[in-house]
Amino acid sequence: MSSNKSYKFLFAAGGTGGHLYPAIAVAEELKIISPTSKILFVGTSKKLESKVIPKLGYKFKSIWVSGFSRKLTIQNLLFPVKLAVSIIQSFFIALTYKPNVAVGAGAYVSGPIVWMASILGAKVILLEQNSYPGVTNRILEKKADRIHITFEDSRKYFKGSSELRLTGNPVRNSLELTNKNEAVKEFNFDINKKVLLIIGGSLGARSLNKAVAENIDTITKNDVQIIWQTGSYYYEEYKGFANNNVKVMPFISDMSKVYSACDLLVARAGATTIAEVAYLGLPVIFVPSSNVAANHQYKNAISIVNGKAGLMIEDSKVSESLSELVVKTIFNKSLLDSLSENIKEFSKPNAAKDIALDVLEMAGKSGVKN
Repeated sequence: MSSNKSYKFLFAAGGTGGHLYPAIAVAEELKIISPTSKILFVGTSKKLESKVIPKLGYKFKSIWVSGFSRKLTIQNLLFPVKLAVSIIQSFFIALTYKPNVAVGAGAYVSGPIVWMASILGAKVILLEQNSYPGVTNRILEKKADRIHITFEDSRKYFKGSSELRLTGNPVRNSLELTNKNEAVKEFNFDINKKVLLIIGGSLGARSLNKAVAENIDTITKNDVQIIWQTGSYYYEEYKGFANNNVKVMPFISDMSKVYSACDLLVARAGATTIAEVAYLGLPVIFVPSSNVAANHQYKNAISIVNGKAGLMIEDSKVSESLSELVVKTIFNKSLLDSLSENIKEFSKPNAAKDIALDVLEMAGKSGVKN
């Protein structure tokens, strides 16, 4: 199905891959369904989105907003100024672009631009990836026409002023598994040895990186090769661990390649990671972050573990348990096959298309004239 009508869509997303990539997944589907429509992404100039979005060929504009730290910091003193400036910037972006629909993906950057687009007549759709909704989406709820949630648990945190749809977390249509041996060779690895992929999120994970450094010798001595994404914050600290059996990377842009190469994944339990590994059917050991609101990563992971679709190490125990569980799992083919098959049950492969169709429907109801 494709639409002949041309609309303007605005996506507010960024900060981390967990907020950014679901928005990209929906945008990819909109390009297929409504190829003549225009898409604009709004984010910040210093985060992931400023690098990723232009490379994908989308128009990108930045605003000055930043998050408010729960700790007392000097940056917090600038927050009111940044917010005021970003509201003014958002007004002019929305006024000149005139989006029919504004899609907010949950990050703090969504706040000013989605609010302003709504005031100027755009329909609003929110994406909530986690079981416990973020502050921005809870504030924007009063402006939203529809909210797409990933977990049933999210319903109780919204006040009911918007229509909620349990759609799942959108996954990019470009994400796919390719030939494993070819993917392994691209890292100059031995195709006869197992490959462990370790991902702590786009920014990295301090405790997980520390545990990997402490366990890396034990793991590699068991003929396991490692692809280790440290995150941009920690790359300089850990890049010295790289050798013929260990590839250390600050950020991975081609996720299809690393997913195709790995036999087992160790990762945080962010909603986007869960959606991607379920979509592809990857065996995974989750290490939920303890530094998130309402412990939502643990809640995300435990539902997978209870379904015998993944394994889990608590963050406080990762240093002492990582190497033993990795070695015990990665050489157990029947367990890997079972985890792979079971986690597919948690996939909602049509989420991106379903949301894109909803965005298109909302655009038809928008009063904005382009």
